[in-house]
Amino acid sequence: MIRLSRLLALCLAILLALSTGVVTILGTDSPPDLIAQADLAYTTRYLQESMAQAIALYEAVLPDLDTLSAWSQAYVLNRLSQLCYEAAMFTEGNTPEDKELFTQGKAYGFQSLRLNEEFVAHESSGLEKALSYVTDDAAMHWTANNWGMLCGMNPIQGLLQQGSVLALFARCVELDPDFWGGSAASALGSLLIMVPRPLGGDDEAGLALVEDSILMDPSYLHNRIILAEYWGFTYGYFGQLTGIRDAELIERELALVLEGEIGDWPFWNRQAKIAAERLLTQLREITD
Repeated sequence: MIRLSRLLALCLAILLALSTGVVTILGTDSPPDLIAQADLAYTTRYLQESMAQAIALYEAVLPDLDTLSAWSQAYVLNRLSQLCYEAAMFTEGNTPEDKELFTQGKAYGFQSLRLNEEFVAHESSGLEKALSYVTDDAAMHWTANNWGMLCGMNPIQGLLQQGSVLALFARCVELDPDFWGGSAASALGSLLIMVPRPLGGDDEAGLALVEDSILMDPSYLHNRIILAEYWGFTYGYFGQLTGIRDAELIERELALVLEGEIGDWPFWNRQAKIAAERLLTQLREITD
């Protein structure tokens, strides 16, 4: 079956929502009303139509963003950065549409970070220095996620930029190790495992972070995916799959994911189960 591009699918979902009256005509509601509608769609964003609705509604706030408080501005921008990252998960593979989403998500994240005057004042001194003045975990986490995916799309350029992604995740973990089910810790851990040691990588420290993230919130199944994918398998210098480090670990962690409940993470635990099936297929292809 021919698969529609994600961008086209999102557009079709928006049109469907409009035609069925689920989304009000944008521009007729105040920013707080639009945010409230977006928040409602956000709760069921594991449905592609809801994801499209949420993005469209949060984006409808942008023309009036500066009329809102700084907190509300950051809230909208952080949600958009997050949703750009999540919307790229509806189909497999890194497509031009994915790159567009990650680029926009990174831009929203930096727009949120730059609401902090101290960040702006020190940005010219380097990202790590500027981040020392930031306390917004969401802005850093979703900026790092989008930027990290862009690095993966261009491995050579990514090697030069991974230090910035590491700095974002590290600051997020420093402020709140439990943020988003411990996923900032697992993301930092996966990078430390994957990045070559001369560029700041550290296998053992990375493994410890991933294992700790699972203990922080056992209900957040995606951390087990990180452990299986980045420690169970082995990779080359540019991130290419080279083999298996621990097949038993892969089988164990993925079984726990598939048996786990959706619970309080309706989007991410569904994605974890999809990823578990993909990784099991990958394991069988290598071992058969």
